[in-house]
Amino acid sequence: MRSMCLCVLTAALFAAGCSSSEGESYATAGYDFSSLDKVAIVEVTGKVYGETAKNEIGNMFTMELMKKGYAVIERAEIQATLKEQEFQASEITTDEGAARAGKVKNVPAVVIINVPKYKGKMEMSAKLIDVEDATILWIGTGTGNTGKGLATVVGAVGGAAAGAILAGGDSNDRVVGGVIGGVVGGVAGNALSPDQKKVFKKVVKKVCESLPPRIPQAK
Repeated sequence: MRSMCLCVLTAALFAAGCSSSEGESYATAGYDFSSLDKVAIVEVTGKVYGETAKNEIGNMFTMELMKKGYAVIERAEIQATLKEQEFQASEITTDEGAARAGKVKNVPAVVIINVPKYKGKMEMSAKLIDVEDATILWIGTGTGNTGKGLATVVGAVGGAAAGAILAGGDSNDRVVGGVIGGVVGGVAGNALSPDQKKVFKKVVKKVCESLPPRIPQAK
């Protein structure tokens, strides 16, 4: 039993480690991006529910925006301000709502990020929106293989194996221990893992690759 669990875990970990990513973006022709002295990352929508994961993704975009010469107000600060202003969460998931949120912080443009698919083949999009008329100044999309489904299996199998081994006693105790361990392992597997962070970072970088810089970049 132990040997079989180890084999399953090893195979799943190997498969989960394989990843690939790609992305593209488009900008409004003729727009003067140098006029954007500051931008704010308003929200991360879609299938990412934890605040920690959302802030991590927001911080990845912050780094890429700063590389392009933009001053950025991070998501965590925006969320705190919107909470004080009693904004509803649903109000900032649309382009118009995000634009209104940007006016609260007195910035010319805001970024809203969407992750419609999170497990396995992760999908991501990002928009840079003018706060005055909610027009899209830039939009980028990207995909990456996070191995999410296999990570969950690894957590559940590992937890079940640990629970069965630690339970001791008769077969009933082992079954109960395995079930509890599997549930705990499954929950742990649903967290944003270090490998998934690497994939997200790669996708964010590719999504922002052709974002127009605020100032000319040295070659």
